[in-house]
Amino acid sequence: PKQLGDILFNKLNLPVIKRTKTGPSTDIEVLEKLADHDDLPQDKAEVPQSIVEYRQLTKLTSTYLVALREAIDDRTGRVHATFHQTGAATGRLSSSGPNLQNIPIRTEIGRQIRKAFVAEDGHVLISADYSQIELRILAHLSNDEALIDAFEQDMDIHTAVACQVFGIEPDDVTTEQRTHAKTINFGIVYGVTPFGLARRIEGLDRAGAKELIDSYKKRFAGIGTFLQECIQQAVSHGYVTTILGRRRSIRSKLGAR
Repeated sequence: PKQLGDILFNKLNLPVIKRTKTGPSTDIEVLEKLADHDDLPQDKAEVPQSIVEYRQLTKLTSTYLVALREAIDDRTGRVHATFHQTGAATGRLSSSGPNLQNIPIRTEIGRQIRKAFVAEDGHVLISADYSQIELRILAHLSNDEALIDAFEQDMDIHTAVACQVFGIEPDDVTTEQRTHAKTINFGIVYGVTPFGLARRIEGLDRAGAKELIDSYKKRFAGIGTFLQECIQQAVSHGYVTTILGRRRSIRSKLGAR
């Protein structure tokens, strides 16, 4: 990082995006902003662009390609993952040897790795996913009328939230507003702060993020009440429970008696 910082900020005189205790930061967030900086000439922008690409390829190679190759069974020529029902603290299913749940999909080059998974002759691969399962459970547990109504009307939940938060009709919701609503949906459920939300939505400052969070909690008051009850239970009992009664202890984190 020190050598990279010297090249970027001393030799190329690129703008400093943020600083750490030891000097200008060269983390991935900084490099991505420099790579996409409108005011930089192309010859200078190519340096952070190349570094970002190199880091992405290096991570894909080490995390996925090498690990997947090493996981191939010599007898079958295929990978055979093990699935765990109690491995994740959240209660979700997890897998190992190899982990098949983190195969990249968001980028085109990441999706190329998925092409390595081919079914045996006479077999097919099936992809299945719940539709917004966390928000459906949240609607059930919180009894929030607005959220329940959106599901009962079979609405796209992120569009429905965008309508509520931005005060507009479904047909007027833009792609950007729906994306923001999706970020808000999952962010607020997991306790995102105005600072954290502002970091997730480009062009949104902390004041605007606070306004969105406040608007969300006002429109979906049942959710805020439910989340507060969860916190109170954790403080008083030292644990919270799932819908089926499974306990998750957080005594050490909150110091509950």
